[in-house]
Amino acid sequence: MFTRFPLAAGLSFFLLVALPKSLAQQKTTSSSAALRIEVVESSEELHETLKDMPPLTFGAVRTPNLTITVNDAVNYQQIDGFGASLTDSSAWLLWNKLTEAQRKEAMQMLFSPTKGIGLSFLRQPMGASDFALSDYSYDDLPSGQPLSPDDPGLKHFSIDHDRAYIIPLLREALAQNPSLKIIASPWSPPGWMKTSGSMTQGALLPSAYAPLAKYFVRFVQGYEAAGVPIYAITMQNEPMYVPNNYPGMNMTAREQAEFLADYLGPAFRDAHLKTKIMVFDHNWDLIEYPIQVLSDAKAAAFAAGTAIHCYGGNVTAQNELHERFPEKDIWLTECSGGDWQKGDVLQQQVRLVIGAIRNWAKSVLLWNLALDQNHEPFLGGCTNCRGIITVNHAGQPSQIVPTVDYTALAHAGKFVAPGAYRVASNTFDQGSLEDVAFRNPDGSLILLVLNSGSSTTFTIAWAGKYASYRLPGGAVATFRWNSLTNSH
Repeated sequence: MFTRFPLAAGLSFFLLVALPKSLAQQKTTSSSAALRIEVVESSEELHETLKDMPPLTFGAVRTPNLTITVNDAVNYQQIDGFGASLTDSSAWLLWNKLTEAQRKEAMQMLFSPTKGIGLSFLRQPMGASDFALSDYSYDDLPSGQPLSPDDPGLKHFSIDHDRAYIIPLLREALAQNPSLKIIASPWSPPGWMKTSGSMTQGALLPSAYAPLAKYFVRFVQGYEAAGVPIYAITMQNEPMYVPNNYPGMNMTAREQAEFLADYLGPAFRDAHLKTKIMVFDHNWDLIEYPIQVLSDAKAAAFAAGTAIHCYGGNVTAQNELHERFPEKDIWLTECSGGDWQKGDVLQQQVRLVIGAIRNWAKSVLLWNLALDQNHEPFLGGCTNCRGIITVNHAGQPSQIVPTVDYTALAHAGKFVAPGAYRVASNTFDQGSLEDVAFRNPDGSLILLVLNSGSSTTFTIAWAGKYASYRLPGGAVATFRWNSLTNSH
């Protein structure tokens, strides 16, 4: 059932090439399975990934252990999905450094809900980011043309760069998982729209507000025509950070509110686009920014909610946003893993998933879907980021190596279907049992548990029934049972 892969980040990982039959089933048909709980476990210490454990059964006896009570009568936010970004770098590697058979295997590993880990949410850079082969936008002026009179009518607009390998891979991902949602984020508008005259640094020129709104409309329409619908966009990646060696742009909260209220929102409305608009797209510790934008009634009328990153502050900032704007949703749209992480990295990545969802996120997105053995290719910025998979092309043939991020995302993405709801469960926090629970559209219940303490036997309580499980320290387990069958 398992295919063994080489060492990755000092760990031996396995690829689960076929979902255990019991977990792949959408309905439980036999009465003997009515009280069964399927279990999959992973541990960094034991070098195991997605190990199919013996099933549990619910019974009437509650043991004297810590108890996690799942109450699926209490719903919270609906889940859009889990995933990463098919950056220009990631797409280039998958397209150019793997054989066709390997590429299909990699896409199945990542996106198939039954034969892979079922990733269902992607964030696409609109043009170049720090992980790209070149500096490009969708409206670059011909070489040698002066910035003035620029291109307010977008005569040079084209998504042809993405037709080479990004759009074909997105179509492959959609074929593997038709529930896949895609959001898009620019690291920079075209240079001629900015005070710097470049994709690097600068701010948006007042004269470029209307052309940039049109740029977004053309992008969404172009991608949709290419067979890749865009679920949502953000207006600017990390608007409070302006890098000096890769695309970026400063955009204040006041500027973003004005752009959304007077230009982008009306442009989407007039073009009859259903694509959602998210504000912010920056770190937890800067939430005064989305608070300012969403406090502008005219701008907020066009905003679906807030995109947020993990690189500063604490996840509880999401709860603050929810309390202030309960009608606006929250998406965690970027949180890269990398060599700067020390200790038990699996714990850190699973804790991110649990914490983000318990604090109202509808998604958890890491960063690059694939990087090579040298953390490349990149234009600038992060030199030690980690992909969900590593495409190791140091020798031939290239090797596909799942990383710890693959495992962490698998424990949610493989089991929590798009459209699921987070449901109530108690948690014991860091140093003990940390958890989050979901109810899938098919009625199955999912409980994700991380043990960040010592080996612990605990009880799962649900609907007046109980089951016990021993989880080693540092291990993570996903439990699945069918609530519709068990409730009869």
